[in-house]
Amino acid sequence: MRRTGLLFALLLVPTVAHAGARQDAKILLSENPQERKFQDDWGYADAVITGDTIYLSGVVAGLRPGETDLQVAYDRAFQHIGKILARAGASWDDVIDITSFHTDLKSQMPAIVAVKNKYVHAPPPAWTAIQVVRLIPDAGITEIKIVAKMPKH
Repeated sequence: MRRTGLLFALLLVPTVAHAGARQDAKILLSENPQERKFQDDWGYADAVITGDTIYLSGVVAGLRPGETDLQVAYDRAFQHIGKILARAGASWDDVIDITSFHTDLKSQMPAIVAVKNKYVHAPPPAWTAIQVVRLIPDAGITEIKIVAKMPKH
């Protein structure tokens, strides 16, 4: 009986909800209305800044109709990432980690390396490249996820 009474008493004690790190973070949503609608529908942000760390959602590189040059698609994606970093108060120099997801790792690496080297300078960040079966949207060839640190002023 004593155990049951203690359990019942514990169930009556109010619990305190603690705010998570994301509730205290700065959330960057897309400034493009079409992208923003997609983000709202799927429930994600361009970036989350918590403490001195910036976490970017994956940016998908894809070829447009008639395009065959992978570097053009990667350059568009890297420009988009650069704009998100700038909105967060950072730049490519503040990137500490890149994770890229490729639909054809072997054929895509030379093009992404060439474009990355235009944006990312020494010392290099950590980088993991992963082969995947497909991306969303289906036209995507590579998704690029970034982690950066806020610059020290």
